[in-house]
Amino acid sequence: MTLLLVTLLFILLVIIGIPIAFSISIAALVGISSVSGIPNTMIPMKMFYGLNSYVLLAVPLFVLTATIMNQGNISRKLIDFSLGIVGRCPGGLGHANVMVSMLFAGVSGSSQADTAGVGKILIPNMIEKGYSKEMAVGVTAASSTIGGIIPPSITMVIYGGLTNTSVGQLFVGGILPGIFIGLGMMAFIYYVAIKQSLPKENKMPWHVFFQLFKDSIPALVTPLIIILGIVFGIFTPTEAAAFSAVYAYFVSAYYYKTITYKDLPKILVETLKLSCLSLFALAAASALGEFLGYFRINMVVAEFFNHFGNSQYLFLGLIILFFLFIGTFMDAIPAMVLFVPVIYPVAQALGIDPVQLGVIIIITLSIGLVTPPYGLCLLIASVIGDLPIGRSFKAVLPYIIVILFVLALVVFVPSILLTDMLL
Repeated sequence: MTLLLVTLLFILLVIIGIPIAFSISIAALVGISSVSGIPNTMIPMKMFYGLNSYVLLAVPLFVLTATIMNQGNISRKLIDFSLGIVGRCPGGLGHANVMVSMLFAGVSGSSQADTAGVGKILIPNMIEKGYSKEMAVGVTAASSTIGGIIPPSITMVIYGGLTNTSVGQLFVGGILPGIFIGLGMMAFIYYVAIKQSLPKENKMPWHVFFQLFKDSIPALVTPLIIILGIVFGIFTPTEAAAFSAVYAYFVSAYYYKTITYKDLPKILVETLKLSCLSLFALAAASALGEFLGYFRINMVVAEFFNHFGNSQYLFLGLIILFFLFIGTFMDAIPAMVLFVPVIYPVAQALGIDPVQLGVIIIITLSIGLVTPPYGLCLLIASVIGDLPIGRSFKAVLPYIIVILFVLALVVFVPSILLTDMLL
């Protein structure tokens, strides 16, 4: 009965719009307080334990990198560079939107930062050039999900910490799936552009393009430095995140000269706001996990997957359906903290590669960023584009199909993860 009431309370809090981190915290507090066998002091202890991980330091550091990039207008330079490559295609701004999301993902690792930074520039620009609001919002929201897939990825760091999986292997595993998702979205944009006669951008002179390329090099090499540094053991994921933040600052302050030391307080405050949102949700999920463990929910879930997951493909299919549902109302980080430790042993028993499992879970949960009621990237893009959430969701559906197709490739053709080739 207690479990049912706490579940109903959690659902009610989510429905009325309480932020997911606070909804989880309230549910954990009420649940643990109602159980005589668990002392209330367990709540702060579990919350602290949930954050007491060296690898989690990478989360605020990658957020800091993204904030510096937005403040330093690096995203603007990546947009101009992308336009120079794909702007001449029909629907050039749409293609550039996807391409800059792929490039931005390779530096920040944050989907929300991508939506906010790129969306503020490209959504109004696309609408002004004659694109529908649905097209502008849909492309921006959907392409920003690549931020959690192409390395560096904050969610991959979390998964690696939960399962002791190599973050370097996860980063390498996300490269091709992220690229395929981007190319698939661009193929759909091309189809729509031909059908609706969407405009091309003006041809860019070669000398202008080479200047843009030169200006973009410091940003473009960042993911290469991070990935190679981790893969070859030069630094840990946390050290890589710290390096990317320092590197982004020096590039913005001394190469592009778009920020000064006076901007640092504002950047740090913005980073704290964004980081606290994710990390508090992570801490709260750890406390809720203690309550669910008292009722052996982890055993129930494990038995369910054991019972129905008697083959790798069936198991992975159930995982995808499960996290598609969870992602509609819960952020990727607390979702992984609550459920990955439960399903991971079952996956190991079935012989599933932990990197493959991680990439599948991360791609699936990325879809939750554009599905209501949570859909944080969808909400950000719809606000920027002044479009109702219902019409915004309808606009992203074709791109969700693209993501699901690539997800199927990861399930049935795991060689695209490249881990056997490179590591």
